[in-house]
Amino acid sequence: MNSALNKYQYNEGEIAVISEVLMYAQLRGNNQGVVKLIGKGLPKSSEAGEIKVVKDTKLSALLDGSHNQGMVVLKQAMDLALAKAKEHGFGMVGTNNTSTSTGAIGYFADHIARQDYIGLVFAGSPETVNTHGSFEAVFGTNPLALGMPSENDPVVLDMATSAMAYFGLIEAKTAGKSIPEGIAYDSEGHLTTDPAKAMDGAIRPFDKNYKGAGLSMMVEILTGPLVAASFTGFGDTVSNWGNLVMVIDPGLLTDVDLFKKQVSQMAQKVKSTRKLPGVEEIFVPGERGNKATSATVMSGEIEVEDNLLRGLKLAAG
Repeated sequence: MNSALNKYQYNEGEIAVISEVLMYAQLRGNNQGVVKLIGKGLPKSSEAGEIKVVKDTKLSALLDGSHNQGMVVLKQAMDLALAKAKEHGFGMVGTNNTSTSTGAIGYFADHIARQDYIGLVFAGSPETVNTHGSFEAVFGTNPLALGMPSENDPVVLDMATSAMAYFGLIEAKTAGKSIPEGIAYDSEGHLTTDPAKAMDGAIRPFDKNYKGAGLSMMVEILTGPLVAASFTGFGDTVSNWGNLVMVIDPGLLTDVDLFKKQVSQMAQKVKSTRKLPGVEEIFVPGERGNKATSATVMSGEIEVEDNLLRGLKLAAG
């Protein structure tokens, strides 16, 4: 992984951030992992400059990403939001002027929650998802992640508002596999299981309905107009994507230790509800990925599909 990033002339700190976010995803079996290094990969923009704070208050800030890698910019935004929350109980930082993936944003929500704060993370991207009633791509995959601290592992919901993340299409295309039925349109408005045709068409909202489309639009607003980034075809959709991080101290409203205890109680209650036939275990958000990570670490091996492995070898030179 480092070899693939080194050739793009990222510095040591940038490589550390990108590698950590990619491995977080890969260990969890998430399609935001090392697949991002193949094909066009994650080249550093020749226009990358200094990340700048262009607006600042005691509770908020807006960062100009200056064409740096999305994960690197979002990490800086998270750190700044955390610093504001530690001092004032709340921190909100938006970013613009990036044009690369921010990776599995659950990584950032999880990191915030492990420091006993509530983390909300939203990421924008170019048009790849249709709205309800249309087959034209108008929204990004627009993922959101919410992290809640508990007495155990944080409870972390990380989801695209689309039926599949865009890199899921890339992963399927690389492996020569079809995508599930009913989740994407081709450019003519026909449902397709061909990931290549879906790339030219549109991915459907996660519920294939108006609620998913509505949620996607809300994320589009938070990561577009609110942070001076592009949105739904307006502005520079090639290089000006937006993101937003919010960090909340539970102590603003309740005792932090009591909050963590009650989140743990809720998680345990959810897990102990009566199971339907054939269900072995009920999971709370983030738990399945945590277990996958632990199992992978214990085994000392990461399974990588053959075509993906060949692509990674090419990426590493």
